[in-house]
Amino acid sequence: MKFYWLVLGILGVWRITHLLQAEDGPWDLGVRLRRIAGSGFWGDLMDCFLCLSLWIALPWALICGESWKERLALWPTLSAGAVLLQRLTAQTHSDQPKISEEDHAFLLRTETRGSTVDSYNSTKQ
Repeated sequence: MKFYWLVLGILGVWRITHLLQAEDGPWDLGVRLRRIAGSGFWGDLMDCFLCLSLWIALPWALICGESWKERLALWPTLSAGAVLLQRLTAQTHSDQPKISEEDHAFLLRTETRGSTVDSYNSTKQ
């Protein structure tokens, strides 16, 4: 297999997996597919990029591989390449509020006598 086909395979697996798992798609097809999949096995598969990329990579490996040995090696390779691309391109979401060092110290205190708030206030004065 040429490097060119490996790159095309990885990009193709990533694109289709991302489309099915995370995008609305044209005419909301991705949303409709996920809704049809429900919350059972198929729904869980559509929610997990790692799992879905394995199943999307299978037909690519069967088509691109020249021998059965190469096809078996390509299957997890294409999936792994797609997962690496996903991790490189994924946006980090910082929906959680920022915690100051004072709040962090307060959250980690254990309650000995009285309330934790009282212990915190007495140490601050």
